[in-house]
Amino acid sequence: MKIGNRDFDVAGKTYIMGILNVTPDSFSDGGRFNNMDAAKRHTEEMIAEGADIIDIGGESTRPGYTILPDEEEIARVVPYIEMVKKNFDIPVSIDTYKGGVARAAIQAGADLINDIWGLKWDDKLAGVIAESGLPCCLMHNRKAADYKDFMPDMLEDLRETLRIAERAGIEKKQIILDPGVGFGKTYENNLEAINRLEEMHALGCPILLGTSRKSVIGLTLDLPASERVEGTLATTVFGVMKGAAFVRVHDVKENYRTIKMTERILGRR
Repeated sequence: MKIGNRDFDVAGKTYIMGILNVTPDSFSDGGRFNNMDAAKRHTEEMIAEGADIIDIGGESTRPGYTILPDEEEIARVVPYIEMVKKNFDIPVSIDTYKGGVARAAIQAGADLINDIWGLKWDDKLAGVIAESGLPCCLMHNRKAADYKDFMPDMLEDLRETLRIAERAGIEKKQIILDPGVGFGKTYENNLEAINRLEEMHALGCPILLGTSRKSVIGLTLDLPASERVEGTLATTVFGVMKGAAFVRVHDVKENYRTIKMTERILGRR
């Protein structure tokens, strides 16, 4: 898969998407990087530590988050996309589920659209992605955790996302799928999604696992977001072993080392 100017071996390696939140209210690092100098330093640090993609988000998606108007979200993210593209040679992802924001981000230089609603929130987004020809990451989500049989239901929800993409003209080879740990799921559902991640390969797309510092780790270990690195690393090992092509993380250095060690044990180079 080509993202930006880089080729990703999505069948044989696990890559790191480093998180750059430019929101004042992110659950784990709210306000730390929503000024340009701090964001630039943090981007430089993540690249030095092993990040392969920088994922920029302008709206917090923690539980109970406030939905921003398009104009406000665009005003937050576009300057940071432009900053990263100007100063660093790395693909940039935009974390949005809104067609208008995605269009502005693409014009600013974004290389990948990362949608937490799997094309089911804004019916304009699929068309924007198709028109751009860019790759996208489409996440599983529901407004309520009302499953009859969790894993089959989740996979069917993702098939519906793929059908929406196909109807819009998004090529399947341009799609990454994310199980959506922490979104529309109970604590037990989240653990099951990680444990049965390999079942997503039946859908025929690369997988992104995003568990970094999330509540499933906090609830398991009874720890605040700032102390969930080790728990995150355990999930990253699962991701590598079960064939995830990407992990989306805050702590790049620790995850890079964990991935490298796990891949070597598995005989991957």
